[in-house]
Amino acid sequence: MLDDKRRWVVSRTNSEYVEYLSKSVSVSAPFAQILINRGIKSPQALSAFLDPSVSKFSDPFDIKGVSTAVERIKLAKSRGERVLIHGDYDADGVSATSIMLEGLRLFGIDAHYFIPNRIAHGYGFGTAGIEKARSINAGIIVTVDCGITSLDAVAAASALGIDVIITDHHEAAKSDSGELLIPDSVAVVNPKLELEVRDWSCLSGAGVALKIIQALFQDNREYMHRFFDLAAIGTGADVVPVLDDNRIILKEGLSLIQAGERLGIKAIKDAAGIKPDFFKSSFLPYIVVPRINAAGRIADASEVVELLTTSSSSEAERLAVWLNGLNIKRQEIEQQVYSEALAMLRTMDTGRGALVIASEGWHQGVVGIVASRVQEEFNRPAFVLSIENGVAKGSGRSIPAFDMHSGLFQCKDMLKRFGGHKQAAGLALSSDDLGRFREAISKVVESTLASDDFAPSLTIDAAVKISDMSLSLAEEISSLEPFGYGNEEPLLGAKGLQVVQPRIVGKNHLKMYLRQNGTKIDSIGFDLGGALENLDENSVVDVAFQPTVNEWNGGRFLQLNLKALRKTSL
Repeated sequence: MLDDKRRWVVSRTNSEYVEYLSKSVSVSAPFAQILINRGIKSPQALSAFLDPSVSKFSDPFDIKGVSTAVERIKLAKSRGERVLIHGDYDADGVSATSIMLEGLRLFGIDAHYFIPNRIAHGYGFGTAGIEKARSINAGIIVTVDCGITSLDAVAAASALGIDVIITDHHEAAKSDSGELLIPDSVAVVNPKLELEVRDWSCLSGAGVALKIIQALFQDNREYMHRFFDLAAIGTGADVVPVLDDNRIILKEGLSLIQAGERLGIKAIKDAAGIKPDFFKSSFLPYIVVPRINAAGRIADASEVVELLTTSSSSEAERLAVWLNGLNIKRQEIEQQVYSEALAMLRTMDTGRGALVIASEGWHQGVVGIVASRVQEEFNRPAFVLSIENGVAKGSGRSIPAFDMHSGLFQCKDMLKRFGGHKQAAGLALSSDDLGRFREAISKVVESTLASDDFAPSLTIDAAVKISDMSLSLAEEISSLEPFGYGNEEPLLGAKGLQVVQPRIVGKNHLKMYLRQNGTKIDSIGFDLGGALENLDENSVVDVAFQPTVNEWNGGRFLQLNLKALRKTSL
């Protein structure tokens, strides 16, 4: 299928400035354009970006609340107090829990943990966590990846004589006047509360947990470094920009994952069929994270903490195989709900605002993924909810132009609860209010966005010619890894290319040569086989692609990894 629906938007910069940067840092012109798009406009900025070393990891004590939290933890150690770590059931939450659990134990704390069950307990710090703390006689509860909106739970724990330390990265609740409502806890560590944008202001829950451990072991960086692999899972799982501290976390963490030093992660790789000596950054969000998330979606995520912290190879293997099976089951449930969601949308007058669909029987563990797929399919904010006992619970996923958390705040009077980020949120409301909510959130969307915001688009870093392509350019681009949100893998575009020998290889991959002004280059489009019916030897196309180095049979050659193609607009 050719890409005829999306607008192709090419980033452009003054050609003289591109030439200046290209000569200043001795890189190709296309790469200079890519750097400028990322805000890297000087030799100094490029040097800093290409070297995200641990030595540049920001000071944890710059984050408000860290000093107070660390002092309370040290006091717990001196008193011999037991500490309960209260986590969350997603990949960020269980990796943050594992960091804090292992880190506090290493520090000499009698630490235990509690992961709520999605179905039985719901999201966040609440009554179940307090009961767990009481049952083990814990003097402190440390939340990770949750707690910033748990005002009542913090008050209840305090009334029982249990101190609470909040570590989180979600948005805080607000009063009717828009004032932030912060739990009255011993310490609150949440970079989202900082007004100034800093290296650590967009950390994941696991990243915030790592900062606490960094502060505890400030005189021994080696102790902190062992947790970068866990922090990389949380960072890769959450939608946080791969810049500054997050870039350091991913680079160092991926290196540890590649080395296979943590038994649990190694077992996940083995169960997924990943070769021991080969791990790409893209494997994290597409292979590792979905398996970890599967437990929290349809089973009990507590077992994942055991997997990530175990010192037993046999236990790691058993749990990883279990996770693999859960992920297969999760995929089946998700596909069923998605098919039913699409069928429902076809019968509805969805208007121009948000998409809100709900049904009894939909598994709460997969509605977030389904909401993501619906949002991608229709390029509109989407809410997918499961109805049980008159209550609709679910998740929303947004398009880049719409702040979902802010939008839900404007509809809060009809919601039992909500929380999350600009691009993703969880919510619950009476099923009787679904129609009213659909109308209200759609009005917010329509009043906030322009018509262009709903139009799907493809952003291209630079317009190039085939003659610009080289192995050295592909290697320049690879120096920007690790890629992710805020540092996406660059996408280049070329116009007016002649198709040569188009064919299908593998399951559904489009293989062909592309020719321009006498220069011919090999290309492959994974899962783009459907485009072949519109192509022949006389076709002229525009393509969006990533230049890659293909190593085969002892040689290295350049190949274009096609991401989209259309009939040429020349």
